[in-house]
Parts: sequence; structure tokens; C-alpha cells
Amino acid sequence: MRPPLPPFTEETARLKVQLAEDAWNTRDPGKVALAYTPDSEWRNRDRFINGREEIIAFLTAKWQRELGYRLRKELWAYTDDRIAVRFEYEYHDADGRWFRAYGNENWEFDEHGLMRKRYASINDLPITAAERRIAHTAE
Repeated sequence: MRPPLPPFTEETARLKVQLAEDAWNTRDPGKVALAYTPDSEWRNRDRFINGREEIIAFLTAKWQRELGYRLRKELWAYTDDRIAVRFEYEYHDADGRWFRAYGNENWEFDEHGLMRKRYASINDLPITAAERRIAHTAE
């Protein structure tokens, strides 16, 4: 069980979004993957990912490239077992170039509160270190 469980209210949908933001900001692929069903289905940009093992491999590679990653999520809409979010995150590459990524995600949950589908559309924008808006922790 991964509360809060569907059907969602505005309060529980907001909590689910905050819990997802908190988990992703740990940059721990194993911890993040536990929020998804074992056969979870993702579309992330142009990649199609299926199951926790692929999620862990994807996130491990992502956070090796996207250094200093910090994320913010915002509830956009919800229904009984679905949540839509807007998000932005910032990161830098190995050469010290900063980026801000913007996007939307559509989530679908099973009765145990695990996400079974995640579809993300994401765009990156190069920024300078001075343009950063999200507080970054030391690496």
C-alpha cells in the first residue's frame, strides 16, 4: 500500500504530488521506483519504459547526467485514480552548464496507491547559474 489511495480528493491529490516531489528530490532510483507498480508503464520524452527494473536503470543514468537535480511539482487536475501535474526542475551537466526543464505528467494509480502509468512531456531550457530559481543542496 502506498497512501494516499484513490479515489483522490483535492487534499489527497496534493499530498500525493508532494510525496512524489520529495521522493524524486532524493535522487534515489530504488526509493523512487517503489512508488510504481512492478509493471508500470512510462513515456518519458521519447523513451518508453516498462517496469521497476527499467525505471531504476533510467533514473540511475538520468541522475548521473543531470547533476544537482532539484524538482518542483504542482497539482494541475485530478479524478478518482488519476492526477495531472505541472513541474519544473533544474540541473547542470558535467561541464557546469545549467538547464531548467518544464513539463506535464499524467499519472494513473492502482487501488494500492501505486502509479501504474506515467506519461511525461518535457522541454529543456538552457539557463545561467544566476537564473536558477530552485534551491539546490550541496552535492
